[in-house]
Amino acid sequence: MLTLALFALLATATAYIWPSPQFEALDEMRFEQPLAGFVNPCDLFIFDGSRKSGRADSADWIRTAYHDMATHNVKDGTGGLGRLDPFLGRDGATRGDAGDGFQNTINVLAGQSNRYVSIADVVALGAVIAVENCGGPEIAFRGGRVDATEPNAPGVPQPQESLDSHIASFARQGFTQTEMIGLVACGHTFGGVQHAPFPDIVPELNDPNSTESVAHFDSSFVNFDNNIATEYISGTTQNPLVVGLNDTTNSDKRIFGSDGNVTMSSFANSPELFASTCAELFAKMIDTVPRGVQLTDVVTPLPVKPIIAGFDLDGDTLRLGGRVRLWNMTQDTAGTVRLLWDDHVGGTNNITLPFGGGFTNSGGRNTGVYYTFSTTPSDSLSIDAAAGITQMRFTVNDKLEDQGGLGFLLPDGVVISTSSCIDFDFNGSITGHLDLAVRNTITPTRVFIEAETSDDSGRPIVVEIEVPRPSEAATANATYSIWSVQLNSDQQFNFYTVGAELDGGGKLLGPHQFFDFAPC
Repeated sequence: MLTLALFALLATATAYIWPSPQFEALDEMRFEQPLAGFVNPCDLFIFDGSRKSGRADSADWIRTAYHDMATHNVKDGTGGLGRLDPFLGRDGATRGDAGDGFQNTINVLAGQSNRYVSIADVVALGAVIAVENCGGPEIAFRGGRVDATEPNAPGVPQPQESLDSHIASFARQGFTQTEMIGLVACGHTFGGVQHAPFPDIVPELNDPNSTESVAHFDSSFVNFDNNIATEYISGTTQNPLVVGLNDTTNSDKRIFGSDGNVTMSSFANSPELFASTCAELFAKMIDTVPRGVQLTDVVTPLPVKPIIAGFDLDGDTLRLGGRVRLWNMTQDTAGTVRLLWDDHVGGTNNITLPFGGGFTNSGGRNTGVYYTFSTTPSDSLSIDAAAGITQMRFTVNDKLEDQGGLGFLLPDGVVISTSSCIDFDFNGSITGHLDLAVRNTITPTRVFIEAETSDDSGRPIVVEIEVPRPSEAATANATYSIWSVQLNSDQQFNFYTVGAELDGGGKLLGPHQFFDFAPC
């Protein structure tokens, strides 16, 4: 079964009205959180199965996001989140990004990127998910970051630098002195300093529960809380950047005390103030991007979100596979869920959807349930191709859900045909063809495929493949004709989107599909 997003008429509005491939992808990453398993439990460090290293993925992810942003210059607009990826780990030691935490982070996060969610977006999301799933506050998230084509100049503050240098560095990034204190404290509620990249700060600890000799910033280094402040104010802190033997590298001591401990005292006295301040500062941090990068609106979950897992033509039948996600609901509160769809001949059809499971994350803050379009997840809903489908609606516990009367548009003008096939030889080269079924009632001027692949740096890119107009279109049935393109070894990709430009200026941009076909 193909994994698809939707065919949709392109829209210029930025509001999240379904279908919107970019917001759908951002919504899934942000709220369904496929990355959350890497920070659950919060002391998980996936590169050490014993969980005795003293390290945690959460700390690496937060540190990576800050370092990615830290070269931003508010005056000239250069630098900002997106400037390092995917260059982290290649020359980190020369830019202040010491240690393997950055490369470890990219090794995990980069694979989650796609044409709609950049590597930089995933790095920002990594910080959000780490904080939220380990006791921290909810952080506003926007998408639209652009991956760098080359690494930026050095600029990450170093522990041996003076207080004046740190104040100037954070000011260049766009943060006041008070915000500098807050952001350092917020970031340092996780993690610590590792011996290997910083032997002058942390000695070998010879601790069986910290095999990589990590001196932690506070006593609860894998959870978000205000212990970073309470322990500092009480004088019980073991933070190696406060009480280290070499006072030259005690940068947290200088930063925290730079306003007479006013800010840190307020954090120690109020965990609520600390959490709300960190939510604001983390959001500002991940929204610090190079000038000219336009971020989306804050991503918010749709109350009712269709998720298309298959939409293709099989003989005289359109097959629709997928499910609908109901936000902030349980099986009990959702009650009976029905899918209604309109067709081309004036009919309205409906089925009752079976329960398909649920999820919860961010400490229970995010919850949702799924109802599938068929009796079993591996099946699909069969729709007569001649009647087709134009839009969907849902009823949830007898309440109509149709995006305020807009419906959930599902045009069927161009879909993939199950007659497509693919073969691989022992060298990994491919042959085969993609067949696109074009509804005979539309008149496309061109049909194309946008193939998703990656460049040499691992960034997602899109390559367009023209589908030639057939001299005599093969007829799939009385409703659809087939446009076909041969594939070759130069056209290797994992995901693709089909599209068409229509006579009269309209455009259909097609599904985000997984490259998975039967052998020829």
